[in-house]
Amino acid sequence: MEILAGVLMPSLLIGAGVYFGIKLRFFWLFHPVRTWRTLREAAQSGGTSPFAALTTALAGTLGVGNIAGVATAITAGGAGAVFWMLIGALAAMGVKYAEVYLAVRWRRTRTENNKTACCGGAMYYIRDGLARSDSAFLRQLAPFLGGGFALLCGINALLTGNIVQVRAAVSCTEMPPILFGMLFAAAALILSGWGMRRVAAASSVVIPTLAAVYILLCSVIIFAGRAEIPRIMGEIWAGAWDFRPAAGGFLGFGVSRAVRYGITRGIFSNEAGCGTSPTAHAAAHTRSPHHQGCFGIFEVFADTVLLCSMTALVILLYHDREGLDGIPLSLAAFSRQAAEIGGAWLGDAAGWILRISIILFAFATVVCQSCYGIEAVRYFTFRNNAVIAYRIVSAAAVIIGAVIPVGLMWVLADAVVCVMTVVNVICLLILRREVKM
Repeated sequence: MEILAGVLMPSLLIGAGVYFGIKLRFFWLFHPVRTWRTLREAAQSGGTSPFAALTTALAGTLGVGNIAGVATAITAGGAGAVFWMLIGALAAMGVKYAEVYLAVRWRRTRTENNKTACCGGAMYYIRDGLARSDSAFLRQLAPFLGGGFALLCGINALLTGNIVQVRAAVSCTEMPPILFGMLFAAAALILSGWGMRRVAAASSVVIPTLAAVYILLCSVIIFAGRAEIPRIMGEIWAGAWDFRPAAGGFLGFGVSRAVRYGITRGIFSNEAGCGTSPTAHAAAHTRSPHHQGCFGIFEVFADTVLLCSMTALVILLYHDREGLDGIPLSLAAFSRQAAEIGGAWLGDAAGWILRISIILFAFATVVCQSCYGIEAVRYFTFRNNAVIAYRIVSAAAVIIGAVIPVGLMWVLADAVVCVMTVVNVICLLILRREVKM
């Protein structure tokens, strides 16, 4: 498992990211204005808009990983882990563009409530894309790989999307875990029945609001400690190239880019390469695969370059990190530094804002990942009974996650995510000729 999660998967992701970056000439770096114009040009008439699809994907990635995952990376690898986190994000943009592009390229349409809706995801482009391969072996393997990936996607939604998420949310409240889990599960059960279109519409309002509040809180603390920013930058640069912190930094890179401190310890926080968020992007009524692929790039930027970096600066500004990790470290860093700025009332307010943000982000992830799981079920069958059964199992997973230790769940979740990522990235490389600007 250590070889798979600590060596094979990160190397494959970075290698694929560099390849797609070169193939696409890193247009998002060298032509940012043109990329921004492409985002603005994306069609938004009818159905799920590209922006709504983006915020739905962000609902599945933002939150626990950006808050607790970054703290874990710094604890495990020192300040140098932040450098590798950003380097990884640059590579992840190419991978994210490729998987979103292919998801839109190979998506399907179906009728829901007398309306035409788009659906798709990694399992579709794995099956349908490989089915057109020149290799007879790949053509025969295509349906098995597609079905296997869909099965893993459904399992991943239960583990990383439900059980680990709710455990992180429980740590932010004094409510009895079983009661919290039941309330959480009931609300998620109701909202997951809305379908991808309504969830996307709600996400387009809720996620930007949550992100804006969190960015404001981080900005206040960073501005107050701006005199120490040069020291922190030097610490990040030195730590990235020192042997011990570099080893820890690479491990920390895997953790901080892992989809959440309560979700995974082996994949990027923006889920690039995992193959889950393309399910949300495939539902967009967009002008072209390229247009939605640019939204995939922005997803990585918002998740990692912006939010993870701001979290890292807040934590590195906090000097009393000894003995703390994950959510406790993040809560201490935010609340105590806010108290130094505006007194005890601001510190208490910052602590509550962070707790509420973690709970709401975790809830958004549970709903979003449940929708991913439902789409995985629909890959096999459109029978309502199968969908209802999965929703009930998903709600049960939330309750279980609220009351049990997550040690074993971490191992299972890491294994599932790592296998999904390796399979998806290899298939992306096989289908590389179809990815265009």
